[in-house]
Formats: sequence, structure tokens, C-alpha cells
Amino acid sequence: MDCIFCAILEGRAAASRVAEDADVLAFLDLRQPVPGHVLVVPRVHVETIYELAPDTAAALMRMAVRIARALRTEFDPPGLNLWQSNGHAGGQEVPHVHLHVQPRQHRDGLLRMYPQGLPAPAARATLDELAARLRPHCGVAS
Repeated sequence: MDCIFCAILEGRAAASRVAEDADVLAFLDLRQPVPGHVLVVPRVHVETIYELAPDTAAALMRMAVRIARALRTEFDPPGLNLWQSNGHAGGQEVPHVHLHVQPRQHRDGLLRMYPQGLPAPAARATLDELAARLRPHCGVAS
């Protein structure tokens, strides 16, 4: 396996480290469309969110919140995105689960969610049916 994030975690590849703890590392993305784009990665190699252990997921999110607050203090951006991508269709470029913490500026052109325009709201019956299909797989009482 030749994972760039594992190489960074092991010190075999350079990264501008922002924060770290026993479970995760936060470092600056090489791409900085708006200054402060940080990646948060678990120390354990996990390719996608589907395989992520609950404790590791919690550590990832705790660090993302710390980074978001640091970005607000240092840059005071008018907005911020947190995103995570899985698989080729989802735009995942590195097969090691990671969160992007991206400060945003008005009209920065990043992350156009609906390039064809905002879709019309779905019918309540459609939403209820989708929720009913997902509920049994969530491991919680409905």
C-alpha cells in the first residue's frame, strides 16, 4: 500500500501540521483556494467512512471542530465547509478517509452543490418512504 496520508503520518512525506493527538492529524491541504484549507485524517488507515470505527469517527469530528474554531479565530471567514468524500463518484482522491475543513469567502466559486440549479423539494411521501428504508439500517430505535 502506498498511501500519501500514511506516509505523512509516518513522517516519510512532508506536511504542514496544524494539530494532532493520539488518534488524528490535521495538516494543510496542498491546495489552498481560500487560505486555511485543512485536512483531518485518522492515524489508522481506513479507506472510507463505511469502515470507520465509532471512536475514530468521534476523534475525527472533535479535531475538525477544533480546526474550525482555530480558522474562525485566525481568519474570521464569512463561511466554512466541512466535507468528506467516498469513492470515485463521490470525488475521493486519496483512499484514506479524511475531512476537509475549508474556510469560505463570498463568491469564491468553491463547492457548487447544485450546478444545474436548486432541485425542487421532494414530496413528503417520497421522503417518508426513503426514511423508512434507511431506518432499519441505522441501529437505533425509530
